[in-house]
Amino acid sequence: MGEGNSRQVVFTNKARCRDCYRCVRVCPVKAVRIVEGQAFVDAERCIHCGTCVRECPQEAKTFRRDLAVAMDLVANNPLVAVSLAPSFAGIFEPWQYARIPAALRRLGFAHVAETAVGAYLVAEKTAACVQDPAKTYICTACPAVVSYIEKYDPGMIGNLVPVVSPMIAHARHIRAKFAQVKVVFIGPCVAKKAEADRPEFSGLVDCVLTFDELDEWFRLRGIDLATCEDSSFDEQPVGRSRLFPVEGGSMATAAFETSVLDDKLLFISGFEALKNVLEEAARGAFPRIIEPLLCAYGCVNGAGIGKAGNVVDRRARIIRYARSNPGVTARKAGAVELATAFAPHPHAGSAVPEDEVRAVLEKTGKAREENQLNCGACGYASCRDQAMAVVQGMAETEMCIPYMRRLAEQRSDRIMETSPNGIIVLDHDLNILNFNPAFARLFRVNESCCGQHVSHLMDPEPFSRVKSGEIEMADDVRAHKAQGIIARELVYALRAEKQFVGIFINITDSRLNAERLQKVKDDTVSQARELHEHQIEMARQFADFLGEYTARGEQLVNKLMQAVDSKDIAEDKDKKT
Repeated sequence: MGEGNSRQVVFTNKARCRDCYRCVRVCPVKAVRIVEGQAFVDAERCIHCGTCVRECPQEAKTFRRDLAVAMDLVANNPLVAVSLAPSFAGIFEPWQYARIPAALRRLGFAHVAETAVGAYLVAEKTAACVQDPAKTYICTACPAVVSYIEKYDPGMIGNLVPVVSPMIAHARHIRAKFAQVKVVFIGPCVAKKAEADRPEFSGLVDCVLTFDELDEWFRLRGIDLATCEDSSFDEQPVGRSRLFPVEGGSMATAAFETSVLDDKLLFISGFEALKNVLEEAARGAFPRIIEPLLCAYGCVNGAGIGKAGNVVDRRARIIRYARSNPGVTARKAGAVELATAFAPHPHAGSAVPEDEVRAVLEKTGKAREENQLNCGACGYASCRDQAMAVVQGMAETEMCIPYMRRLAEQRSDRIMETSPNGIIVLDHDLNILNFNPAFARLFRVNESCCGQHVSHLMDPEPFSRVKSGEIEMADDVRAHKAQGIIARELVYALRAEKQFVGIFINITDSRLNAERLQKVKDDTVSQARELHEHQIEMARQFADFLGEYTARGEQLVNKLMQAVDSKDIAEDKDKKT
């Protein structure tokens, strides 16, 4: 199952996820599912260690923030107790230690105590349980270790010490002292949120906050430790229980000899060390007691601490604080139930058919063992592991960088081969390296031209200008008479590769068509001009003819009128005589 559960502890901020697969690389159990390039946390596989939260460079991985729940608890309940993990001494400055109880009371907590109180109870109970000299015992203070064994190494469940963690022990201790109390745990561990949600611990811890959330709460309330008075916790832990967050701290609290030279005791931190020890234990190489912490260097490197400071300083502060503040002498624990039981909780990963794994390897070009680079770029240790994850739906073939590069090269070659434009590639000396089929057809050449200078085919002038840096790109139209073509030429440089690319677009037909069209236009204009001049001449001639005809007509009319007038005069004379 992927993300989406409202109680899911670790999840992805999709807006920040950037396709880097770092979370896949660092996740101890590969509980990250890749969907279309984005990484989602699979809740059923996750052991809530928070490694991906700490390691994600984009801060895309985050954990469930429960600050609003804690604020509501102190606002609406008369008695709320806080259990503060002993690793607080590694987070804060020494001068702040005595101010923290007062600051917590300002937040609204009525009872302020260190989880180290419960740590002593756990150490005492653990010492009572590890009595069989023939058995290997695994301490159970780290919930991420317990979750890993339950989900991924159930064969070792019988070796887990059946004792609750210090957080649960302290919560039961507080509830034994107060009725109707609410309990808030504050510490460095993201996995504690998931531990509090376990059905068998329901109702014991009402809310789990990280130190990162505590810092945010202080800021929201405007609480400055510099202005808080010195105060003390309401209850002091016993013995060396404040050492619990560091490697060997549990054994030291239980008064075991913690020398690294003792072959019967082994205190480890970090997932790789845990995995190696469990594998060796499965083969029979059993130390008597194993104290594991999943975070490297212990709880001082928990994902809920934030990124300030460094683990070396934190570890040193915790040890100095424990030494300078020795706990009270042992006291009667009282009726606090510390026993628990663990059961297998196998993740939902399905069996992987070999033929499907083989099909994925073949698809990515890794069917042959020598082609399996096992580079780890995808986040998986081997190509086979990645192929198995693809079959399980946890990974995508596109996560393989060599495979994607090969696809890109193939697509690039395909584009070059199918391009209708001629493409030629030259080396730094302008010798021909390669050309595509369209170029071969355009310039009527074959592979024998490779290695020759480009001047054997054309004027190298545009390539020379780009090579010299005179221009970044040449864009011109040139006629190649030997080939009978006219081409638009684009020439540019691949500076990193010391190569030059020429793209030739055949515009011969369009240029000839354009010239023919221009000739038609020119002929049309010439003929129109000739017709116009002819019409003007005809009009002029017609006007001249019309004018002459009109004048002659006028003369005839005048003559006719004169003839009529002469006849009238002669008749008048005859009448008079």
